[in-house]
Amino acid sequence: MMGRTDRRLRLVILLLVLVVGAGALVVRQAYWAIVRGPELVDLATQQTQASETIAVQRGAIYDRTGKVLLAGTAYRDQLVAYPDQLTPAEQAAEATSLVSLLGLGGSDATALRQKMTGNAAYVVLEPALTADQSAAVRAGLAASGPDQLTELDLVPQPYRVYPDPGGAPGTTLANQLLGFVNASGQGQYGIEQYYQDELAGRAEVIAGTRDVNGQPMQGAQSVVDAGQAGADLQLTLDASLQLQVEKELYAAMVADGAASASAVVMDPTSGAILAWASVPGYDENDYQTVADTDAGRFVDPVISTIYEPGSVMKLFVAAAGYSSGLIKPTTRFDDSGTLRVANGRIYDADRRPMGMLAFQDGIAYSRNVVAARAAATLGKSTAAASRALYATWAALGIGTDTGVDVSGEVPGLATDPSKSPWTPIDLANHSFGQGVAVTPLQLATSYATMANGGFRVQPHVVAAVNGQAVTVPTGVPVLSSAVSAQLRALMTHVVTSVPYYHAGTYIPGYTVAGKTGTAQIWDNKTNDWVPNTFDFSFVGYVGTSGPQAVIVVRLDHVQPKVIAQGQFQLAITSYQLFRRAAQDTIVALDLPPQAATASGTAAPALPTQQPGMPQVPDVPPPSTRP
Repeated sequence: MMGRTDRRLRLVILLLVLVVGAGALVVRQAYWAIVRGPELVDLATQQTQASETIAVQRGAIYDRTGKVLLAGTAYRDQLVAYPDQLTPAEQAAEATSLVSLLGLGGSDATALRQKMTGNAAYVVLEPALTADQSAAVRAGLAASGPDQLTELDLVPQPYRVYPDPGGAPGTTLANQLLGFVNASGQGQYGIEQYYQDELAGRAEVIAGTRDVNGQPMQGAQSVVDAGQAGADLQLTLDASLQLQVEKELYAAMVADGAASASAVVMDPTSGAILAWASVPGYDENDYQTVADTDAGRFVDPVISTIYEPGSVMKLFVAAAGYSSGLIKPTTRFDDSGTLRVANGRIYDADRRPMGMLAFQDGIAYSRNVVAARAAATLGKSTAAASRALYATWAALGIGTDTGVDVSGEVPGLATDPSKSPWTPIDLANHSFGQGVAVTPLQLATSYATMANGGFRVQPHVVAAVNGQAVTVPTGVPVLSSAVSAQLRALMTHVVTSVPYYHAGTYIPGYTVAGKTGTAQIWDNKTNDWVPNTFDFSFVGYVGTSGPQAVIVVRLDHVQPKVIAQGQFQLAITSYQLFRRAAQDTIVALDLPPQAATASGTAAPALPTQQPGMPQVPDVPPPSTRP
């Protein structure tokens, strides 16, 4: 007889095992549900939901009429393939067909064959096809039989286009002002960079649910961000004037052998830029080639490089003297030809004395000695006179940004004498534009203030964004209207009292006024002046009965054909270039002539040499570099 077996202990042990197991399961489930739950939900969402970013079209840029397109968007097809859907033999055959259709050779053909080889699910074969290449691929996709192309797509891709040719060969219109858009859609330089956010807009974002095969489910999509289309810009720029000014600059640069030539045309009462140009420039549609070969062309000489402007700065001495009442147009100064100051000596261009001259005549004939003597009278000491001249510089915008709505502006170089005291030779040199560095746009803004009644305006190039006018700060009064009138009279005196300036700037029926500037160029590498090389400028205005356009022109690094004491010969002088730009401005703005002008009714013949007078009388050869 078998003995009795007690199962109670085994049942208890089994029950404990079940309880422990169930508890472990509960703990594990709590871990996944509570601790890892949010993470698992995110993973599931990522597998079943997807977001799609849809780029918006970049805004266009138009000239002031709103009709001339300066920058827009076009589309090129991107060629993509799905190699994993083809057998190796099919991949090789299709690659051979594409190489032939696209006209590829060498490394380009090799690269396409390599991309078509393997098991990649998606590959970009060509980022941008030409119109003919796209047509050939479409024909291949539509064909039947052995010529048919399969497992390919043409995906339209936007790119920036600048449709207008510029005034110089191989350039587009207003290239350095506009800048360009790189392959990533980012504006580079100029307006494209400054207005990047407005032009680019904001992409649309759509979220949706995908099925087990990864395909979007109908009715399961929602807009996360509706996005915003890129804004269109309407500039203050006149396209026809811009083109003509570029042509004038190119002609002058070639004729004079200049390294570059620049110009700005600005409305002196509003600060609106009517033309803004430099040569040499570049083709924005081919910016990558420029980046690889001569990236320096991206830098805009109008606002991004500085230079010593020479005698155009003599008007700042006049502004300081007239404002203080210490100098009047008829105040007489001794033009001794040379002038020794405490730590150096300065010279007139011809080093010939003209004797006692009225201040306005000394400025008209651009006598350095007169400018230096006048600057010294601005204060009872060199320190006081220096502060007075610098204060006028600062009030008129020298040494500070103009605030223009274009990327890349630099403030110039103007030493504050309260921080770094000027010596007597510094004050003398500064009076005729050496030892101070400016941009052409600063000069345009400063001369606009002198001419417009004394209001410092903010230059700007954008008039409207998406049809909404841009608010521009009102002008700030920095000179009295009486001083402004005196400065206008002085600028008019320059071009009417000096015969060769009169002949070189005269436009029948229009008021013309301004000042020349010629400056030696300092080489920091050699610590000396660049031999026989100069910057030539002219700053002035044109109008019917008053200033309607301020114009700055600059010829950079010019070696005159003939150099004699006080005499240069250029194929096109700065003031003749100014006149050409002024005539173009008159046509573009449709300014009617007046019956008589302050410039007189007839222009004298241009003399080859004025007895006792310098032909281009504003070349400073100071012996001491400040």
